[in-house]
Amino acid sequence: MLKTKVAVLLATGLLASCVEAQNTTEATIKKALEPRLGGAKIESIRETPYSGLYEVRVAGDILYTDKKGDYLFIGHVYDTKTSTNLTRARIEEVNKIKFSDLPLELALKQVKGNGKRVIAVFEDPNCGYCKRLRQTTLKEIDNVTIYTFMYNILSEDSFVKSKNIWCAADRVKAWDDWMINNKLPPAAPSGCESPNDQVVALGQKLRIQGTPAIFFTDGSRIPGAIDLKGLEAKLQSLK
Repeated sequence: MLKTKVAVLLATGLLASCVEAQNTTEATIKKALEPRLGGAKIESIRETPYSGLYEVRVAGDILYTDKKGDYLFIGHVYDTKTSTNLTRARIEEVNKIKFSDLPLELALKQVKGNGKRVIAVFEDPNCGYCKRLRQTTLKEIDNVTIYTFMYNILSEDSFVKSKNIWCAADRVKAWDDWMINNKLPPAAPSGCESPNDQVVALGQKLRIQGTPAIFFTDGSRIPGAIDLKGLEAKLQSLK
């Protein structure tokens, strides 16, 4: 019994020491690096299993440093045995969302075919890559429900176009007319309100830094445009 109590006390002491050491290391790294990040705040610090590196999360991105914060490594870490991009996998993990929490009432809803597969896309009406995505991949894909959040980050004109589209009699048609056919919607009637500001706040909360950004029901995302083959493969992987 005495040995057991001693073992418990020792284990408790070691655990406390480990936690204290970890907290000290995190404080050291934060103090060394944060002033050099141009005003960005460190969200978390985590020891990695590779070569004594520490993972530093900043604005949804991942950097690496040593335990003193003397060196900063910007880039991706690969597992050479499996060719796995460990950094990318980690970024995808920490940036996952809960799809069911998305306020879909703020989005345009388009059902194609049976609509069983579901995605959410954040697009700016003045984004060239978004238009290309609409004119190819999203035009060609079938059996999918697309929720489009008009995420205005490129110019004030984006807000105007999005409001006009939201206030159109047929929002989905007005969006496709603009994004696919370059046909401007009529001006929004006076008194019509749009969710522009709410969508901007949502996009910032989700750390969407560019458009298009596609979200899937498992919470993962693909930043940027993707071709039809790639999107189909992603949707197939969710089954």
